Amino acid sequence: MQTVVPRRKLRKRNSVSVGLYIAVLVVGLVMLLPIVWMFFATFKTNEEIFGSLKLLPSHWSFQPYIDGWNVNGRITYATFYINTFVLTIVTTLITVFIAALVAYGFARFKFPMKKLLFTILISTLMLPNAVLMIPRYSIFNTLGMLDSYMPFYMQALLGCYPFFIFMLIQFLRGVPRDLDESAYIDGCSEIGVLTKILLPLLKPALFSAALFQFMWTYNDYTNVLIYINSVKKYTLSLALRLSLDSESVVQWNKVMAMSFLSMVPLGILFFAAQKYFVEGMMTGAIKG
Repeated sequence: MQTVVPRRKLRKRNSVSVGLYIAVLVVGLVMLLPIVWMFFATFKTNEEIFGSLKLLPSHWSFQPYIDGWNVNGRITYATFYINTFVLTIVTTLITVFIAALVAYGFARFKFPMKKLLFTILISTLMLPNAVLMIPRYSIFNTLGMLDSYMPFYMQALLGCYPFFIFMLIQFLRGVPRDLDESAYIDGCSEIGVLTKILLPLLKPALFSAALFQFMWTYNDYTNVLIYINSVKKYTLSLALRLSLDSESVVQWNKVMAMSFLSMVPLGILFFAAQKYFVEGMMTGAIKG
């Protein structure tokens, strides 16, 4: 009798787990359906896209990818990819470095007006981006930084992303100060404590911040549209819009093809860094 009850509980638990996995699988497939439809739409004509409910195309041809990649005789999507990665990678690296430095100062040091400055930092999270567009544009226009990537670099350098600073502060508050004191006893400096002790412990949080910033900058359309004027400096978000404006009759298979290709780097990055991303979010939830 004692062995029957655990077996029943085990079977019930296994059935619940199988049902949960099936439910998650169904939800995942539903969420992936737009991407699957986009991929198959790259092989369809405009008539098939708007006049048929079939998922699979009538004819398979990679010509939309070739035509969509070559914007004109002088520029291709390779230029837009390079521009996007130059903007995104540099902005992400600067953001993570400055956020870690500022968070270290707030979490580990005492200085005048610390609480006031921290309150101001947190209050900037409440400001909508629409309120900041015109002042930032005026400042960068006065400094002669328009039509370049310097506005993005300068905002990252000046710590204009308080969300990441606050997130790293929460992580640092969960790290015991005894580690710092032990390092000081061994003759380590403040910078040494940050680089040799704290940053290795903050690796999940740093990966999470880098992944968020990479995705936000990679997908940014509004700010790039405001600061960039030259087509040769366009990123992928503006290039996709350029594909819509370059023809009187939009060939949607080409637009879908380039849109699908623009999603590939983000998909690769997310699955490659998924371990650190989930670990960072879970650690933040526990320590925060």
